[in-house]
Amino acid sequence: MNGEVVHVETPFTEDVAGAFMIGERVLVSGTLWVARDAAHMRMIETLERGKDLPFPSVGAVMFYMGPSPARPGEAIGAAGPTTAARMDRFVRPLLECGVRGMIGKGERSDEVRKLCADFCAVYLAATGGAGALYGERIKAAEVVAYEDLGPEALRKIEVEDFPAVVAIDASGRDLYGKSREKWGPSR
Repeated sequence: MNGEVVHVETPFTEDVAGAFMIGERVLVSGTLWVARDAAHMRMIETLERGKDLPFPSVGAVMFYMGPSPARPGEAIGAAGPTTAARMDRFVRPLLECGVRGMIGKGERSDEVRKLCADFCAVYLAATGGAGALYGERIKAAEVVAYEDLGPEALRKIEVEDFPAVVAIDASGRDLYGKSREKWGPSR
C-alpha cells in the first residue's frame, strides 16, 4: 500500500493473483467476463450437467456489472458494479474451473475470503456510482451466452486501465475486515 498503481493484464496467472496485496490500487486491462445472478445460475447448471462453461475460465476475471445501453459509437453505456455478495453462493464452482479474479462492489462473505486463499484468487472492489467512468474504460463488448437474459446475459468486455482496489488477496486477507479493525464498525 505504498501509493503506487499496479498495471495488470488478464487473464490472471497464479503468480499475478498471488502478488496482489489488500489495499493495492490496480488498473486492469484485457478481457473481463460480465455476469450477474441469472447468468451465474445458468453457468452453475451447465457445470452440474457436466458441460464446459461458455468462456475460457482458466485465469478469467469476472465482473459483476449491470450494463446500460450504449450510445452510438460507444461499446457500452454506464457499467456500474453490482453488489458482489449476491454472487457468493456461486464462487466455489467457478474457482474450481480456474476463475482467478472477481470484480464487484462491497464486502464478501468469510467463505469467499477462504476460497480466495484456497484457490489463489482475488476480489477487486470497484466503486459504486462510477458506472460512467467504468463505461469509458470498456473498449469492446459482446454477448457470448444467455442472450435471452438481456442485461443479465454473459458478456465479454475488453477493458483498458480499469480502476479497482484489491479487497481480498490470494492469502484471504480482507481490506474491509482490516478497516473495521482500525476504524471500528460502519454505522
